[in-house]
Amino acid sequence: MRFKTSLLKEPKHSDLVGCVAWNNTEEVYSCGDDHTILKWNLVTKETVKVADMPSELYPTDLHWFPRCQVAGKKQGQDILLVTAADGKFHLISKNGRIEKSVDAHQGAALTGRWSYDGAGLLTAGEDGQVKIWSRSGMLRSTIVQSDTPIYSAAWGPDSNQVLHTSGKMLIIKHLTPNSKPNKWRAHDGLILKVAWNPSNNLIISGGEDCRYRVWDIYGRQLYCSQLDDYPITSISWAPGGDLFAVGSYNTLRLCDKTGWSYSLEKPTTGSIFNITWSSDGTQVAGACGNGHVIFAHIIERRLEWKNYEVTVTGRKSISVQNVSNDAWEKLEFPDRIIKVSLGYNHLVVVTSSQCHIYTTKNWNTPVIFDLREGSVCMLLLAERHFLLVEKSSLSLYSYEGRLLCSPRWQGMQPETFNPACVSISPDTIAVRDQTDEKLVHLFELGTARSLVDAPPIRHGGGVVEIALNQAGSPGERQLVLVDKNRDMYLTNIRGSATLKRLCKLGSMIQSLCWNNDTNMLAAVQDTNLIVWYYPTVLYVDKRLVKKTVSHRDASEFGKNPVVVSFDGNHLGVRRVDGSLVTSSVSPYPSVLHGYAASSRWDDALRLCRFIKDSTLWACLAAMSTHAKDLTTAEEAYAAIDETDKVAYIQHIKANPLRTVQLAEMALLGGNIQDAESILLQNGLVFRSIFTNLHLHNWNRALELAIKHKTHVDTVLFFRKKYLETFDKPETNLQFLQFKNKVELDAEKIAHKIEMEYQKELQNG
Repeated sequence: MRFKTSLLKEPKHSDLVGCVAWNNTEEVYSCGDDHTILKWNLVTKETVKVADMPSELYPTDLHWFPRCQVAGKKQGQDILLVTAADGKFHLISKNGRIEKSVDAHQGAALTGRWSYDGAGLLTAGEDGQVKIWSRSGMLRSTIVQSDTPIYSAAWGPDSNQVLHTSGKMLIIKHLTPNSKPNKWRAHDGLILKVAWNPSNNLIISGGEDCRYRVWDIYGRQLYCSQLDDYPITSISWAPGGDLFAVGSYNTLRLCDKTGWSYSLEKPTTGSIFNITWSSDGTQVAGACGNGHVIFAHIIERRLEWKNYEVTVTGRKSISVQNVSNDAWEKLEFPDRIIKVSLGYNHLVVVTSSQCHIYTTKNWNTPVIFDLREGSVCMLLLAERHFLLVEKSSLSLYSYEGRLLCSPRWQGMQPETFNPACVSISPDTIAVRDQTDEKLVHLFELGTARSLVDAPPIRHGGGVVEIALNQAGSPGERQLVLVDKNRDMYLTNIRGSATLKRLCKLGSMIQSLCWNNDTNMLAAVQDTNLIVWYYPTVLYVDKRLVKKTVSHRDASEFGKNPVVVSFDGNHLGVRRVDGSLVTSSVSPYPSVLHGYAASSRWDDALRLCRFIKDSTLWACLAAMSTHAKDLTTAEEAYAAIDETDKVAYIQHIKANPLRTVQLAEMALLGGNIQDAESILLQNGLVFRSIFTNLHLHNWNRALELAIKHKTHVDTVLFFRKKYLETFDKPETNLQFLQFKNKVELDAEKIAHKIEMEYQKELQNG
């Protein structure tokens, strides 16, 4: 991936260009020290002078009102915010008329930014102040007063925080009065530019120490670049948060969000003072010191899937190569390419107005349909459908081009989505709420092709990443989520209450990826690359979790590696320098998953006997226990020396009642609620009470006995024997209320228990 740059032979501005801004994906406005505003049309290649500004206006920053936030409201959509060296900011209409001028700062006003919700704007200047203004230009508050010039500032994702520079320091200031700022030393020289992305919540900064750095919101450095030749004069995030651009003297660099560089261009521009991205994240415009405005678009984006390699070779062309037979195809499109995704035997290409769907069997006749909005933020593929995220909607389409559904919820903000907070599977869509980070919405694609709301998942800590598994039936659909503490939790989004509870699977998780073919999960955990061969073991037998996991030292991948793919038994890991390293795991767990899915337990046993691997045996023990196959589970537990489980399984097999066996199998995995539900649903009230007595769940046993008006004396009798064993007095208020009210006759109770067992056998 790299930038393809374009510069005119002669500059249109007669002096330095200070700032540029995109009005839409094909129209750019620029303003410079020659006091003119120019409009650049990238389709017609025309440049038009919009207006001549006053001779005292030397612009320092330019920003269009955020159009996406005010859908349906005409007012203010075409208002341009311009800050100037005389300390003023100006609100300028699209035709170049100055609507309002405000004295904002002593000295130059160095930066001006509209908030993401369009409710206000901020300015920062040489006087060391950051001020918040209303949309109409009325002063609301001065949130920062310092003795050093503030060269750059940016809004936080929720428009409730402001990031600004202060010499060599970066400071995050909350708009709440008297809130304590978060500040840290970020560079060895003066910081000139900062940017804060609302999608990934990451910060980038560049300064006179000739380095750019990537930070999280707590001030932890995620990346530091090599020493450049010149100070970093401009920096900007792509809207989706997956890329950013860095500008310097005769230098334009394209970088991944983790910091490593895709490409380095050396155009003759002088210093690039300002860089902005188009809303679709495919183009940038830069304000140059020699009077030029530089334009660049992304080409050579490369995708791989199995034996296919797809490369975006130009603005409107793609090449497809089948590496197995060297077959080669060139695809041409009428409009500029915005998004491309390859997987599941399909290539989906989104242009500025249409969506093209190709199958790997036919590259000549794609399915084509027109986009609803024409501005796609994200594209995700699943086995039977794909998700298009546009600026104000989510749309799920089949590979035949048919719209399946458009999920909606209150407070939806699709333009700030990133792949970490949206996940799709063959039957489910999971989306983290943008306004409440603790909430995950679930949407189910029913058999009638209609969308039915599933109850949302609420997690105590803020959720930063979610992922749905791709394999298995809808009943086996699992969701993993990573919270702000980097703890990873697993839940089954369907099934019983036991399966739907959140269970902690790991901590210090840096990145994760589900296997495309089986329910295996890979993650980078601290300094290890870990693969959970059977994550469902959490709900079957927690003692087996460590025995069903593969650990590998991840130091070979360097600092902060990212798992980008997990196909079959091959893992793709992206190192911090951008190189892609392929690693492999044992192929046998994948085979075992296939046998378990088709209930071929004899084949599974033969495989484990042949391989003689304890991890494989532990996986089989968990799988067979989950499937309630006692014979296989007994042998698997015996192979890993779990003698207590073997004895318990033999006890289960000795019981002639299938219902009781199922309940006992649930108990084997520690799922007490499931066991109780099975017994109660089949009318085995006594067995349910007796199970709680064995587990010393005294209150629950008494509650069931009272509710069903049976065996209250049995519960009281066993409670009394238990306390007598330890020579303890009764202190439980629930049991004290029955003291001296219920007769406890040992022979009568024993007879009642015997009658219950006989009754079970007769009914069974």
